[in-house]
Amino acid sequence: MNPNYSEDMVLELRIRDMTELSGVRERLKYHRNPFLSILNNKLGSFRLTMLSPTEKRLGVHTYIAQWPISTLGWSIRHDRDPRLAIGSFLEDYSNKVELVHFNYDTFNFTTDPRLIFDHPYAPTNLMFFPSEDTSNPDILATSGDYLRLWEIHEDRIELRSLLNGNKLSEYNSPITSFDWAEFDPRRVAASSVDTTCTIWDIEKEAVDTQLVAHDKEVYDISWGGFNIFASVSGDGSVRVFDLRDKEKSTIIYENPAQHCPLLRLEWNKADPRFMATVGMDSNKVVIMDIRLPTTPLTELSKHKRSVNAVSWSPHIGRHLCSVGDDSRAMIWEVGGTEFQAGNGGDVEPEMWYGSTDEINQVRWCHVRTDWIALTSSNKLQLLKV
Repeated sequence: MNPNYSEDMVLELRIRDMTELSGVRERLKYHRNPFLSILNNKLGSFRLTMLSPTEKRLGVHTYIAQWPISTLGWSIRHDRDPRLAIGSFLEDYSNKVELVHFNYDTFNFTTDPRLIFDHPYAPTNLMFFPSEDTSNPDILATSGDYLRLWEIHEDRIELRSLLNGNKLSEYNSPITSFDWAEFDPRRVAASSVDTTCTIWDIEKEAVDTQLVAHDKEVYDISWGGFNIFASVSGDGSVRVFDLRDKEKSTIIYENPAQHCPLLRLEWNKADPRFMATVGMDSNKVVIMDIRLPTTPLTELSKHKRSVNAVSWSPHIGRHLCSVGDDSRAMIWEVGGTEFQAGNGGDVEPEMWYGSTDEINQVRWCHVRTDWIALTSSNKLQLLKV
C-alpha cells in the first residue's frame, strides 16, 4: 500500500461494479445493540480502491471520534446548524454522547466540548425530537439501561427525564431500541430484553401502554402509523400491534432459520406498505409488504457478510440503504419494476459505497435527503448521494 495514502483515502462510491477480492478476516463484531456481542469468524470479501485526495472528498466526508461509535441520529430542526448525535461503544460503565455539526457548504465538521455528556453504558439508540416546529424544546432521547430525555442548550446538555417502566423496582430491564415518530411526537415506543414493548407519553413522563410482545427479548421496534407499531425479537418473528386492540398482535413474518433472532426492523414511514428486517448473522435484507403477510416481497442478498442496519429514505420512501460487515453501504430501489416477489437475489443495488471498516450503523437525513450518515469503528461518515 502506498504510504502517501491514509486509510480514509481507501474509499469508493461506484455504481453496479461488484468485483471483489476474497480474504479471511477474524474479529469480534459488535452490533448496534450493545447487549448483543456476536463473535464472527468467517470468510470475508471486500474491495480496496486507491483514490486520490481530490476524489476522496467528492461526496464522502469523515469525522473521527475519540471512541468507537455505537449509534447516531440526525436533528431535523431548521433553527440550528445541521447536526448529528453520536454515541460511544465502550466496555466501561461510563460512555459518551457528542453533538457534531456539519456545514453543507464548506463540508466542515465542528464540535463543542460543552455539548458532550456522559451516558451510563453504551447508548443503543439516539433520536432528536422528531418535529420541525421550532417552538418545541430541543430534546435528544437515548436508550440503554433506561430511556432518557436530554435538553440541549447553547452551552450545555442537561438530563430532563429518566423514564423507568418497571413500577415494581427501581431497576429497569435494558432498553434495546426505541422509535419516536414525527406523526405522533408525544409518544415514544421502546423495546426491551424483558420481552415487553412500552409506549411512553413523554409529555406526562408516564407509561401509556406496556405489552408483553414476544416470547423472547425484543430487539427493535418501529412505528408504522397512529397507534400502529411493529417489533422483532429473539423468537424470530415480526409482530404488528394496534394500540386500539391491545389483546392481539399479527405475525407478518417468521425467520425461516430456526432459533435465529431478528435484530433490525425499519418501517417505511413514507410508504407504510413496506418494512425491512434483518436476522442475526444474515447477509440478507428481507422486504415485507404488509398487504401480503407471512411471505416476503423480496430478499436483498448482495451483501457478502452480515447486514448490521438499514434506513429508508424519508418523504418518498422508494429507496433503502443497507450496511454490513462487508464494509459496504448499498442503496436499493424498492418497488421498481425489478422488484418481483422472490426476485431480490437477482436485484443489484442502485449504487454502493465501500469503506475500509465494517459499517455498523446508517441513518438517512430527514432534512437534506441527498445525505446519508454511516458509522464504522470511530468514524462518522457523511455521503452525498
